[in-house]
Amino acid sequence: MRKLVLALHASLDGFVEGPKGEMDIGWVSYDADLENHANEILSTADTVIWGRGTYQMMHSYWTSIPSNPSASQHERNHAEWIEKTAKIVFSTTLEKVEWNNSRLVKEDVEEEIKNLKQQPGKDMVILGSPRFAHYLMQLDLIDEYKITVSPVLIGSGLPLFQGLKEKINLKLIENKTFDSGAIGLVYQKVR
Repeated sequence: MRKLVLALHASLDGFVEGPKGEMDIGWVSYDADLENHANEILSTADTVIWGRGTYQMMHSYWTSIPSNPSASQHERNHAEWIEKTAKIVFSTTLEKVEWNNSRLVKEDVEEEIKNLKQQPGKDMVILGSPRFAHYLMQLDLIDEYKITVSPVLIGSGLPLFQGLKEKINLKLIENKTFDSGAIGLVYQKVR
């Protein structure tokens, strides 16, 4: 069975966005180590899961990379990966998605995720989309949490965990320390 994996960056004080919203992540300790770590995470996935806002932001940014002469090789490689990867967008307000290999799901989120888990393939990864991730956490659908904690306190913003109604037991299966002081944590849900 495929796993649904949440991959997010968080501040040490537990925020995934700063006080200015979804674009407020300049505090992430992103360097070559974290680029390699991200590549490792993505190597286990063949499907990206997004909510509307993250899809729109990612579509706008990553489709511009191939024509951007100042884009790094890492950005170019990621843009190529994401272009060919299946992308499933969950939104009740979007009418269509136009990115290559994208599909829009407007209803029955829980049933759709359960069906996707039964299909053959690699893992599915939620890249960003913290608000949608909160909803999936409430439905107890996330199997693995891959959180990179940056060595910074930002004081306020959107919390990593929000709105949980029941306890979810997790088991630490991996941790890495990076030269920047960031820590990569991988927790699996205990069944």
